[in-house]
Amino acid sequence: MVQISFFTSLTTRFSFFLLFAFGQMRDFFRKILDFRKSKNLEGYAPICSGMEDFYVRRVYRRVQDCANRPISSAPDSWIDVVERYSNDNNKTLHRTSNSTRCINLGSFNYLGFASSDEYCTPRVIESLKKYSSSTCSARVDGGTTNLHYELEELVARFVGKPAAIIFGTGYVTNSAVIPVLIGKGGLIISDSLNHNSIVNGARESGAVVRVFQNNNPAHLEQVLREQIAAGQPRTHRSWKKILVIIEGIYSMEGAFCKLPEIISICKKYKAYTYIDEAHSMGAVGKTGRGVCELLGVDPADIDIMMGTLSKSFGSCGGYIAASKDTVQYLKHTCPAHIYATSMPPPAVEQAICALKVILGEDGSNRGAVKLAKIRENSNFFRSELKKMGFEVLGDNDSPVMPLMLYNPAKVPAFSRECLIREVAVVVVAYPAVPLLLNRARFCISASHSREDLVKALEVISKIGDLNKMHAEDNRKKLE
Repeated sequence: MVQISFFTSLTTRFSFFLLFAFGQMRDFFRKILDFRKSKNLEGYAPICSGMEDFYVRRVYRRVQDCANRPISSAPDSWIDVVERYSNDNNKTLHRTSNSTRCINLGSFNYLGFASSDEYCTPRVIESLKKYSSSTCSARVDGGTTNLHYELEELVARFVGKPAAIIFGTGYVTNSAVIPVLIGKGGLIISDSLNHNSIVNGARESGAVVRVFQNNNPAHLEQVLREQIAAGQPRTHRSWKKILVIIEGIYSMEGAFCKLPEIISICKKYKAYTYIDEAHSMGAVGKTGRGVCELLGVDPADIDIMMGTLSKSFGSCGGYIAASKDTVQYLKHTCPAHIYATSMPPPAVEQAICALKVILGEDGSNRGAVKLAKIRENSNFFRSELKKMGFEVLGDNDSPVMPLMLYNPAKVPAFSRECLIREVAVVVVAYPAVPLLLNRARFCISASHSREDLVKALEVISKIGDLNKMHAEDNRKKLE
């Protein structure tokens, strides 16, 4: 839980107040100046209206040059960021033919498989020649190849579950699978900081959804006790099914879930567990098997294990690993399996090869070296940021590092200054995070050299001085 100081909270709220106040004033005077113009929409409702439209026009547009930056290279340790310019105060952005070579601290390329690899790349090229770039079909029609079966078997073996099923994207894996697993008469208890794909999947399921405080097993138990005692709304009948959904690493916090405690509580109250390991599978644990390995939890104690292939494995898609009966049920009922186009065969081959490297089945120890490097890089970068006085969230060994910015003016300033100094970063603001908790999020890779990280740290330190972001600066203000 982030502890925001009174001074930081006050200045951040005041900054947003100015943004909203002046934005509302501009809209008010614009209405007066345009009162003669026709408002006739011929019966149509405004397609964009309300606070969302106001926020996009008056807040987001000011900083949209810091988002959606196009790149023109593989997302390796260094990337080419395409230069853009605007002649109308960020209302429209125009690309140029130039690019800036930057240290990449924004991509989820945890093990460095996103660029050319001596083992993976030749085999991916061969699969492209053999199978083409897409199956152009759903899995149940003509969209299943031998590669798809091989990847499902390999994923199941890697994570320690009896069976697995793969999907085209990680987002769809959550949003399409959860409504199939639970419906009306069921109860979903979701962590307050779960990913949007989980939130949408829970809403679509028709089950009652309750939320517990982020990574708080005591509050989870309290919610479980209350809901079991109360039963279903109106009828007070027992719940048909209870599903607790958590994440391995919370993507905006960089923190590991308290998995042993949560599993213990779920067993106590006979609730099913569903864990999203999008950011932890392949990236943490001695052999890359995620938070179960890191925290000493038997995968058999988790009912549904979800993960993506688009981060540690340098591919795309997502998977569900569970019992054979559960996987077979999903193959017959999940719309993402029945109707959506299957994973492209070259992407499947990439995931297979990456897994084989991690497992050492490529005949080398490169997988073990990559896993050791990501831990070393992550812990070095986190410790150095803290030594500089920055407020950094998350746990040791986590490759996700949020650095708190708070004030909305510091968000674009930090991003732009980093880009000028050839460091590409991701900044995150409302509504992706709470209004007062704006941040930058660094993602460390095994492909980063120590020199890369030192250079990035020097840049971040200089920008911290410029923007008064160091913790000691905040303490002086409070004094």
